[in-house]
Amino acid sequence: MARVVFMGTPDFAVPILEALSRAHDVRGVVTQPDRPTGRGRQLSSSSVKQTAENLGLSLYQPRTLNTPEAFAQLAKWKPDVIVVAAFGQILRPNVLTLPPWGCVNVHASLLPRWRGAAPVAAAILAGDAVTGVTIIKMDEGIDTGPILAQREQVVQPDDTRATLTRHLADLGAQVLLETLPVYLAGGLVPCPQPDGGAAYASALRKENGRLDWACPATELERIVRAFTPWPGAFTVWQGRRLKVLAATAIAVWYGEDTPGQVVDLEDGAGVVTGEGVLRLDQLQLAGKRPMDSVTFVRGQRDFVGSRLGTERNTA
Repeated sequence: MARVVFMGTPDFAVPILEALSRAHDVRGVVTQPDRPTGRGRQLSSSSVKQTAENLGLSLYQPRTLNTPEAFAQLAKWKPDVIVVAAFGQILRPNVLTLPPWGCVNVHASLLPRWRGAAPVAAAILAGDAVTGVTIIKMDEGIDTGPILAQREQVVQPDDTRATLTRHLADLGAQVLLETLPVYLAGGLVPCPQPDGGAAYASALRKENGRLDWACPATELERIVRAFTPWPGAFTVWQGRRLKVLAATAIAVWYGEDTPGQVVDLEDGAGVVTGEGVLRLDQLQLAGKRPMDSVTFVRGQRDFVGSRLGTERNTA
């Protein structure tokens, strides 16, 4: 049974930590410090911290690993290998070379495609039919290390970032448990990543979720899916933020309305786009509860015929 230190922070990392704790000796868990969240700005623990506490594992939350104190804590645990899954900090060479078997990362894409901070959202935004997980031995680059294992995952037409992340987290845990014992026994030689096909997935920001109605409906639907649950897709109606929680692209539209115009559909409301119509399946007006568009239109009689994306309503 290998001595493992685990580093991770969000939901994606939880199934991987849970699987490791069942199969190996997890000496310690490193996660990001508690962060202020919500309107009250109260401190919130990461998903990995909550899981580590539930499992009774030793926990460490440094602001940065680039201090002698942080390195000393890692060395104290004497890991055979460090396993990383969406940790959120870059590891320096002294950490990468601390364990005899180095640091192993579980990444939510088929590397070298979608290196970086938001690979799941990037796959949905690009319309990828297939993504997956990759286990790499980490080097000093960002997701550039040699590959130990890969496994594909089909992207379903209705997958959001939340659902696809759950699928990939479970798959990553499974592949890691299959791969790690073979690697630690010397039965796997890391394979360099291919020279071609590399793409980078930048971190998501709130403003990325603003819907541009001049874009095709199919592209806007992917934005809604890719930004669910965070940062969320949104537009503006009557000067108020209107979140689009779920939507479906209708590729063919025979009307001549302007992009951003709200039109009546048999099953709710839609918005004219640069190409086709985006049917609004679930909406949330600022300060209100989420609701389907049929209910929303019933309560907001001037919604159909208005134009979205402007600071004022231009019916």
